[in-house]
Amino acid sequence: MPFARLATATTPTCHIGLGLAAIGRPGYINLGRDRDLGDDRGVETLRTRTHELLDAAYAQGVRYFDAARSYGRSEEFLAEWLRKTDAADVVIGSKWGYTYTADWSTDAERHEVKDHSLAAYERQRAETDALLGDRLDLYQIHSVTPDSPALSDRELHARLAEAAARGLTVGFSTSGPDQADAIRAALAVTVDGEGLFRTVQSTYNALETSAGPALAEAHDAGLTVIVKEGMANGRLAAPDAPEPLRAVADETGLGPDAVALAVVLRHPWAGVVLSGAATTIQLASNLHAAAVDLTDDQLSRLAALAEEPRAYWERRGQLPWR
Repeated sequence: MPFARLATATTPTCHIGLGLAAIGRPGYINLGRDRDLGDDRGVETLRTRTHELLDAAYAQGVRYFDAARSYGRSEEFLAEWLRKTDAADVVIGSKWGYTYTADWSTDAERHEVKDHSLAAYERQRAETDALLGDRLDLYQIHSVTPDSPALSDRELHARLAEAAARGLTVGFSTSGPDQADAIRAALAVTVDGEGLFRTVQSTYNALETSAGPALAEAHDAGLTVIVKEGMANGRLAAPDAPEPLRAVADETGLGPDAVALAVVLRHPWAGVVLSGAATTIQLASNLHAAAVDLTDDQLSRLAALAEEPRAYWERRGQLPWR
């Protein structure tokens, strides 16, 4: 399995990956994008920024990079970087199931459209292959929910199993207040008596902890767990971090973002925790998470930040594309 390569890395940052959702397209729901990216978000500007971010991440020990068909030109930018660098030891993941529809605009009516059909898989798999080819290690169904047709489509399962037999790792990601139910439903999907999925990527952070028990079950079942949105789309980063998190950060001498990611890293089931950095400065701060050692008292104070899942996802759904 490609993720076994991460276990042999020599740096503590091997368990932190880089997700390209915030840098592969001009608009996203993260807080502070005007501050992070400014007004110039043309294709060439973000291409350069992405390559600089990938260079910095690789130099600091990051070995997992995460893209998606719906992340604008993230796969394109990543593929270009791979061609010009000597980075044979990285693990590359992408996702299918959403189509990017914003046409490089920050004020589009719809930025992405969801489709978990077999036809969508075949179309997007061909698009991903054209860019990443044999550098693709992991292909995930994007944002599975308990009622997703991807969990019941046996023909789709057969195609995914064929891809897995040829060496591609097959996984899924989840979103929404029912992530735990989606994870457990996905764990029950089998082909010829064997579990289909080898990875799960879910939202988990100090504000949204509801998927934790199911992620532990997935880990115990042998899946690699990838955690996304560890900073809650910027809600756990300065200057928007809640006061208890800022207080603990002050005590550690590091940023709220590093503390927020450290909360996730401490779980034994967390295989890879994604940084969603849009700048190299943010990335460097995120990577300090590996050095954070939180006390029981600090963990208890941070645990009190957890929100009711539906309230959390309702607020996330109200974040504007910036």
